Amino acid sequence: MSLNRDQIAMRVAQELEDGYYVNLGIGIPTLVANYVPNDIEVMLQSENGLLGIGPYPTEDQVDADMINAGKETVTAALGASIFSSAESFAMIRGGHVNLTVLGAFEVDQNGNIASYMIPGKLVKGMGGAMDLVAGADNIIVTMTHADKRDNSKLLENCSLPLTGVGCVKRIVTDLAVLEVKDGAFHLLERAPGVSVEEIQQKTAGKLVVPEHVPEMSFDA
Repeated sequence: MSLNRDQIAMRVAQELEDGYYVNLGIGIPTLVANYVPNDIEVMLQSENGLLGIGPYPTEDQVDADMINAGKETVTAALGASIFSSAESFAMIRGGHVNLTVLGAFEVDQNGNIASYMIPGKLVKGMGGAMDLVAGADNIIVTMTHADKRDNSKLLENCSLPLTGVGCVKRIVTDLAVLEVKDGAFHLLERAPGVSVEEIQQKTAGKLVVPEHVPEMSFDA
């Protein structure tokens, strides 16, 4: 009964607010562009130099030169701007991004995030992640609640090298929506059909559970 990637992105899209400038990281976050509510206007930013990301292109819209940070082809929304990655990072480092949505390998109960290094595997580096978590007003993490071996990714303390310290405010996983505050994960919503007990079993860090935990709603 856990959410798939698109459903996670749909739930994150509900967090967007009118007038926001939003950076979308690689992976699940890029899918958020497909689910922006029709009644708000946001500008989606890609660190490689595009402000105004539109939905993924249909076959007849594909332009190999129009890509996001994950090297996927995208469309440009009305009013979009294209510029150098240097200007893009000036925007990020200057604090002009309201919200960053990115994936992670681990998040801990103090809001620390580890998102760029996998032990024993060759990775290209941290990319723009450190700038993004330092420069945005708000950070939302999207990820699965547990890894492929069913080990929790919501920990008391991150075991991998940190990307940012005390920066994560909210997490949307395939099982739940959680807020990070006061040294704990606070359970806000659960995926349809997912029990509180399953979420508790798969959360290694401190979890605060209110008396009533509503199911997520995907109504328009």
